Parts: sequence; C-alpha cells; structure tokens
Amino acid sequence: MSSLHGKYLVGIFDDEDVVLHAIPEIRNAGVKILEVFTPFPIHGLDEVLGYKRSKIDIAAFMFGLTGFILGITMISYMLYFDWPMNIGGKSNLPIPDFVPVTFELTVLCTAFGMVITFLIISGLLPGKKPVHFDIRCTDHKFVMAIELSSNKLSDEEIRGILTANGAEEVNVKEF
Repeated sequence: MSSLHGKYLVGIFDDEDVVLHAIPEIRNAGVKILEVFTPFPIHGLDEVLGYKRSKIDIAAFMFGLTGFILGITMISYMLYFDWPMNIGGKSNLPIPDFVPVTFELTVLCTAFGMVITFLIISGLLPGKKPVHFDIRCTDHKFVMAIELSSNKLSDEEIRGILTANGAEEVNVKEF
C-alpha cells in the first residue's frame, strides 16, 4: 500500500460494532471505501466490505508441490544417476526412504514461499515506506480510509455520512 497517492478522507471510530454496522450504510450511500484498519481482527468485516475469498491457499499448494517435486528429483538424481551405490543388494531408488527428506523440503518451500508472498502482497518489503492513515489504528481505534478521487460525492457529503454513522473524528490525509 505504499504506492498510494492523492487525497483521502479518514474516519476514526471508537467501537468495532459501530464500524461493522456503519459500513453497509456508508456503502449504500454511494461511498467507495478503500480500506478499514483495525487493531484486531473483526469477524464478518471481509463480508461486509465485499471482499472475495483469498486464493492464497492455491499459492501455498503450489509452493508445497514445488518442494515435493524438488525433493523427489534431488534424491532420485543423487541416488540413481550421480552416485549409485549397491548396499546389500537393495534398490537404488528406495521410495520409503524418500519420505522424510521430501516432507521437509515440501514444508520448507511452502514456508519460505508463503513468507515471501505475504511480504509482496502486503507491501512490507525492505526499503518500502509504510503508509499510515492514522497511527492509532494499531492501538485502540478503527480507521476507515476513503479515496476522494474515486467517489462522486463531495468531501463535505462524505464527512457528513461518516459522522452520521458514528465516526468520532474525520480527517483529510494526503500522500
């Protein structure tokens, strides 16, 4: 979110229930909400904001599959092609012996892949400047950010709608 530019109206709420019940009213008034920042997760906030289910589980599966294939390929190459050893007449490709290494590589690739994916999606890569609409959202306030350029209503109309729906404070923030 560090690529935000423009003028934003920031509504600050004191209670999670007020925010949760204000969102449908604000959206029905024709206001497009950019994001709601909360100090803790609020059950049902995603549905009220109209967010679709994340596809991050597909990314996790693909990272795990990559680790699995990497493990099988690595062990097969090492034991069969690169350095084959005949130990007691056993097979060069003992599949049950592959399980621990394959499992560990699957977990390792999934973990690293998901951490990197999270950092990219959330914009927390090193060197990026964080965007704070209001620093109190990390402690005890609930912050609703509304981009003014994407809304047809004027600043004063949106300010009135926010105040009527329980916002205790409405500020203008420019990035």
